[in-house]
Amino acid sequence: MTSSLQEATPVARANRVRRGLAPIPFLAPGMVYLIVFMAIPVGLLAFYTFFKRGRFGGIVFEFTLDNWVKLFEPLYLGVIAQSIGMALVVTLLALAIGYPMAYAIAGLSPKWRTVALIAVVLPFWTNFLVRTYAWILLLNNAGWVNQALQGLGLTDEPISMLYTPQAIVVGLLYMYLPLMVLPLYASLQQLDPSLREAATNLGATPWRTFRTVTLPLSLPGALTGCVFVFVPAMSNFVIPELIGGGKTIMVGNLVRDQFFEARDWPFGATLALLLTIILVLVIVLQSAVSRRVTEGGRRG
Repeated sequence: MTSSLQEATPVARANRVRRGLAPIPFLAPGMVYLIVFMAIPVGLLAFYTFFKRGRFGGIVFEFTLDNWVKLFEPLYLGVIAQSIGMALVVTLLALAIGYPMAYAIAGLSPKWRTVALIAVVLPFWTNFLVRTYAWILLLNNAGWVNQALQGLGLTDEPISMLYTPQAIVVGLLYMYLPLMVLPLYASLQQLDPSLREAATNLGATPWRTFRTVTLPLSLPGALTGCVFVFVPAMSNFVIPELIGGGKTIMVGNLVRDQFFEARDWPFGATLALLLTIILVLVIVLQSAVSRRVTEGGRRG
């Protein structure tokens, strides 16, 4: 009996090792992709931040911390703060608009739910630049919005809407609203209807049921949607350039200008790495809050 157990133990261990190694072939392509297209480029950015700009561009491999010190100049701190502020405004507006949309879609019949979801993702089937130029046609002084306002007698002359911070917010909100709706819909769709029925049977009003049952359970989806909107909104440079006319500078525009116009690769790499760090911190914060909300819901 003892000898058979001793013989089985190495076999069992070998089986466990094989089971542990089994997923590696499936993980390998994804890991290679992440290493080649994410880890290595980010590592190069971090490497370049500690060197100087050449006289005619490029990099001079002389160690310096000037690029990091330069980040704290008021000009660049202002651009970073402005980018964070505009991204937060876009995120909050997307949450305010996207939550009712997702809630309404989750309550539809399966047939109409599919139609509504297709309508939400339909803009993604059109090229990003085409959609951006469409907003230029809508918001310029001779655009459809001004024509409608004047046709209704609400204004006597065109309103300058294009090339303003407000136009950038509208453009970013339009582009990334589906990224808020879809996670919220997925979260709301997974809610157990019996929980709301139980709250109603216990005498809770519709508003109290929403506030105490639906809203807490959908918070992980809301947080995910906020990250999905905030991250690209903060780093976008196409919409500030085209809809904002280059008058409102965001971090994405600053990074592009450093690489392609100023040819200051070390400082451009510093800005890009700072942007990456901020976005990683946002994702880590979202993960921690979601975990705490989920654990709190389970304990409740």
